[in-house]
Amino acid sequence: MAPEQAVLAALAVPLLGAALIALAGRAPNLRESVTLITAVTLLGCVLTLLPALMAGGRPAVALFELLPGLEIALRVEPLGMLFALIASSLWIVNSLYSIGYMRGNQEERQTRFYICFALSLAATMGIAFSANLFTLFLFYEVLTLVTYPLVTHHGTEKARQGGRVYLGLLLGTSTVFLLPALIFIWYLAGTTDFTPGGVLQGRLGHNELAALLALTVYGIGKAALMPFHRWLPAAMVAPTPVSALLHAVAVVKAGVFSVVKVIVYIFGVDNLAAAGLGGAADWLVAVAGFTILAASVVALNADNLKRRLAYSTVSQLAYVIMAAALLAPLSLIGAVLHIAAHAFGKITLFFAAGAIYTAAHKTEVSQLDGIGRRMPWTMGAFAIGALSMIGLPPAAGFVSKWYMLSGAMAAQHWVAVAVIVGSTLLNAGYFLPIVYRAFFVAPAHDAHDHPHGEAPLPMVIALTVTAAATVLLFFLPEVPLALARQMLAGG
Repeated sequence: MAPEQAVLAALAVPLLGAALIALAGRAPNLRESVTLITAVTLLGCVLTLLPALMAGGRPAVALFELLPGLEIALRVEPLGMLFALIASSLWIVNSLYSIGYMRGNQEERQTRFYICFALSLAATMGIAFSANLFTLFLFYEVLTLVTYPLVTHHGTEKARQGGRVYLGLLLGTSTVFLLPALIFIWYLAGTTDFTPGGVLQGRLGHNELAALLALTVYGIGKAALMPFHRWLPAAMVAPTPVSALLHAVAVVKAGVFSVVKVIVYIFGVDNLAAAGLGGAADWLVAVAGFTILAASVVALNADNLKRRLAYSTVSQLAYVIMAAALLAPLSLIGAVLHIAAHAFGKITLFFAAGAIYTAAHKTEVSQLDGIGRRMPWTMGAFAIGALSMIGLPPAAGFVSKWYMLSGAMAAQHWVAVAVIVGSTLLNAGYFLPIVYRAFFVAPAHDAHDHPHGEAPLPMVIALTVTAAATVLLFFLPEVPLALARQMLAGG
């Protein structure tokens, strides 16, 4: 398959899979087999692009031009390649996990669930391989719309309320902020193409550049930067596989990926750094630092496990944004690495939370005393995911945080250094007590009323795979590192 054909196939395969899932809806085994086959095929399409990219190629496909300088086009570059690899590989594991979860909890509307999942991955591939900001905007909006039925899956009033917050904030920020920013960029530069070095050099002064960056970053609401973060905890009403999709595979990763991409390929790192004292992105370091610490404090005080994980995600996403806004080469590498590290670590944590709910029907941290004795695989995987979020070896989060901290020190941005150190202590404060409770505190007296072991086997296999991948990324970070360096070398 030619690289250009593989780019188109990456969008077509999940769309075809969604159609086949709909046709197989009345045969659950066939429907889920189609889901897994589609996920594996998508990863195959993405992997075929990797050799050409690493050799310096940039496969591209122009679909059609709407106006001069405003076209729908696809192009593979290093950052998008990493995002596509993460999303396509984790879709396989998430699909396996979903089979165990949806059957184990006897969920309704399972066919619609798998269809929307496939459509979400098609939109994610479109975001990953967007050749310009206009194309990214279109797929970004599609992703919001096709994930809405997943957020409201249960159909309860609480689910509908969470869905309204989700839809309102994400569509509101993109329409009110990102769309005007896109139009203004097109007006200034005559293009929205993602270009190494950016397209805005010399076109705006310091204050104007900072304002346009703010409009763009806040328009990317999926990055969950405060105060536009409430959609993320509100969406926790969804089934756990959806939470995993939102937090690790597609939605929030689309947010921070888009922020890094516009900083590198639209505004330009050198352009932002040279725009004035401290750079035009200095305000973003402060806002992201506040988000990191504030979300960590909320997580520290949350007893509901999914709520704690949700605010942990808000905090971890802000690490990526802060590291990118530092504009230092090492911190930018750290930002890219953290997209991957967070994906594998956080999906492990949500998989564990879903396994706990499925097997033991427990949702609160205070209910987890001794649960590691009955669910050692699940809580062992949870411990690995927690180490990664804290930034301790041997988990991938250590590598990305090391680069971020090194970048902050190289830039002599001591506030960012303090934020990384302080938030790491807060991360330990809200994750380690869960691990301690699970393995070293005796079960509650009523534990015998709810006898349980591990969750269904597909769920345990999935969380074991993602936990193993989190450790593997610590020892073998070469692929994301190479892609990050290619991005800095000129995309």
